[in-house]
Amino acid sequence: MSAQLLEGKPVAEAVLEDVAVRVAALKKKGLVPGLGTILVGDDPASAGYVRKKHETCALVGIRSFDTRIGAEATQADLLEAVNAFNSHEAVDAFLIQNPVPKGFDFNQALSHMAPHKDGDGLHPINLGKLVLQEPGPRPCTPAGILAILSHYHIPVEGREVVVVGRGPTLGRPLALMLSLKQRGANAAVTVVHTGVPNIAVYTRRADILIAAVGVPGFVTPQMVKPGAVVVSGGISWEGKKLLPDVDESVAEVAGWITPRLGGVGPTTVALLLRNAVECAERRAAQHG
Repeated sequence: MSAQLLEGKPVAEAVLEDVAVRVAALKKKGLVPGLGTILVGDDPASAGYVRKKHETCALVGIRSFDTRIGAEATQADLLEAVNAFNSHEAVDAFLIQNPVPKGFDFNQALSHMAPHKDGDGLHPINLGKLVLQEPGPRPCTPAGILAILSHYHIPVEGREVVVVGRGPTLGRPLALMLSLKQRGANAAVTVVHTGVPNIAVYTRRADILIAAVGVPGFVTPQMVKPGAVVVSGGISWEGKKLLPDVDESVAEVAGWITPRLGGVGPTTVALLLRNAVECAERRAAQHG
């Protein structure tokens, strides 16, 4: 068996096409959506992610604003940058590129963000809205994974989904989103992690298996039910080489699988921009 690929590029393109239409509609009303980024330190991978976000903004007509803070700066400098975007009238949404260097408190900075400008959907208030199934920005990578499953018509409702990983940016919110009583979700969700012995006992039951641990090749063929849908959400870097959580040999067992490159990544950026345009639409509605 050789699995069919869950390519992220066509999913991202469909989302961005919709975003571009909505941006154009806002511009006709005299409002240009704006997205801000705050990059702390000089990590090359983080800088590359930020550059990609700004390039994609330009493609769909969103203005982008970039703030850089040196690794030698202080937490107070980071909070000052957050407050500046909070009060910037042209910025509808912004994010703090994570991870931040040692010595900085990401969670504290996130809590200082105006919830209605939360581009990543990770502010405590917005995560609370997710739990309550109220409207608000959703975490981008989990939303991108759901968009992939929807695009390829992978049925989710009532199926057994296992999420490997419980991190606050991916595994935890993804499990919540998959369990919501709504279209494209409503699944039976199990969350396992490195503290669970014999993880394969759980993963081999999964109709849909999603890895979100950030450990290269963590999921092996022996952990996968034949024909299952397998998504690698977590990644690691070995120099300049991107390594997914799912070993490439899993493709011989799975029915569907995300590729090593071009899987979830492109959808994360696209969903960030969708969050940004939705923030702009809310601003437009408030101003009539």
